[in-house]
Amino acid sequence: MCDDCGCGDPEKVSVEVHEHLLSGNDRTARHNRAHFDRHGVLALNLMGSPGSGKTALLETTARARPELRLAAVSGDLATDHDARRLRGAGVRARSITTGSACHLDAAMVHRELHDMPLAGTDLFVIENVGNLVCPAIYDLGQHANVVALALTEGEDKPLKYPVMFRRADLVVLTKADLLPHLGVDLEAIDEALSRTMPEPRRILLSAASGEGIDEWLAWLDGRRAAQRLRATAEPMHV
Repeated sequence: MCDDCGCGDPEKVSVEVHEHLLSGNDRTARHNRAHFDRHGVLALNLMGSPGSGKTALLETTARARPELRLAAVSGDLATDHDARRLRGAGVRARSITTGSACHLDAAMVHRELHDMPLAGTDLFVIENVGNLVCPAIYDLGQHANVVALALTEGEDKPLKYPVMFRRADLVVLTKADLLPHLGVDLEAIDEALSRTMPEPRRILLSAASGEGIDEWLAWLDGRRAAQRLRATAEPMHV
């Protein structure tokens, strides 16, 4: 093995490159967060598998709370379907088409912020690409991470994808209206979350029936209030 470059030691080389890439992303993420803070906007990173109900949750949120000034960017590999759905629900939304990238990064979000003025915005949601692995690794400038876990995905996802749930501030168990038709054990899901989340918190909800939406909105209100206090107490550096 070469002592200078580390060739022959895959772990050493991969860690050095990975840290270098993330350091640049983290700088941009801090810049994004400063923009959100400057305007007193709560920013969420909404993650989950394809089909977990991320877009449906945002549509329901906009319709249940029309006075909430909601903006969003929606990441997808090839289409703008989700962003168009959100605009149909009254959300100011733009699409980020990643091509082959399985996650969003801070630079992608930053580019969209140039065309999405934050003045007059209460909540900015980054709807990440459907994936339970890579999106958890990248800081985008958000204040909190929300993971949508559909009951149809079963009970073991938190144990199989622990990094995602370890980074989550809240897990929303979606498609609760299907619970009577599924052999899903909620206690088993709670146990899995307790083993992966530092501070387990979950809400059982259904965008179709409205179950749990009030609890979700109350959680948003609490986070928004905390963000406003933090934004006024800390100096902003943009």
